[in-house]
Amino acid sequence: MTLQSMTGFARDESSFGRYRIVWELRSVNGKGLDLRLRFPPGLERLEPDVRRLVGEQVTRGNIQASLTFVASETKLEAVLNREALDAVLSLRAELGDVIDPAPLRLDTLLGIRGIVDIREADESPEEADARDTEILDCLVRALAHLRQMREQEGAALADVMARQIDRIEELALAVEKDPSRSAEEIGRRLQQQVAALLQDNSQSLDPVRLHSEVALLATKADLREEIDRLKAHVTATRDLLGKGGPVGRRLDFLAQEFNRESNTICSKSNSSAVTAAGVELKVVIDQFREQVQNLE
Repeated sequence: MTLQSMTGFARDESSFGRYRIVWELRSVNGKGLDLRLRFPPGLERLEPDVRRLVGEQVTRGNIQASLTFVASETKLEAVLNREALDAVLSLRAELGDVIDPAPLRLDTLLGIRGIVDIREADESPEEADARDTEILDCLVRALAHLRQMREQEGAALADVMARQIDRIEELALAVEKDPSRSAEEIGRRLQQQVAALLQDNSQSLDPVRLHSEVALLATKADLREEIDRLKAHVTATRDLLGKGGPVGRRLDFLAQEFNRESNTICSKSNSSAVTAAGVELKVVIDQFREQVQNLE
């Protein structure tokens, strides 16, 4: 599966008879799937189908879907009010001896308010179903365009994050190989510090006590677990980037774990080189997490 960004825009237009159909979709970052719909009056009944179709293509993001549905021309029909006509004819019969007995003309009837109602023609159930089908088909095409745009941006983000993961791995290896992590180096530095403190003191330093102190400091400064976890997180991240699909939440969790290990490395550091690597780790991890926030 391909990674998807959560940002994108799509538009698709169609026609059905005298109607013009336009769908516009806008997508931005979101913690979950938040779909906001805007329908013309009378088409709200399509909401369940629209939500289903969007959910089949998008699992995360704030989506705004707007439907424009307008008629290029008005289709009118004349509807006869039978009751009003019967009332007029009954009145004419009742007044037949006092008014002109000539037959009523059509233009006369049309001039009587309420006899004929000119209104927009109603659609048959079959026409309405066909129109709704075309509206939903238009939405499906717009969703395909939106997904394509989100996948293109997702691929670009994946390239950026892959380089960031490579850098995180490089820094973890640099910390691992730093000579300051060895017990011998810790002992040498401790001896130098103690010698400086006791250079004016005739008392000698107990070698056994020095050895135990070196062992204790080496244990506290050991970064083996942190380095191993960083390597494991790097492997897991690469697997997710290769797998694709909606992996944004899991990558965000790994970004937090990366940050936790880098903080521990900085706090345990006993050399400027390890501290510098830990600080750069934090910078790269923050950049990585910013990119993750854009992924589905």
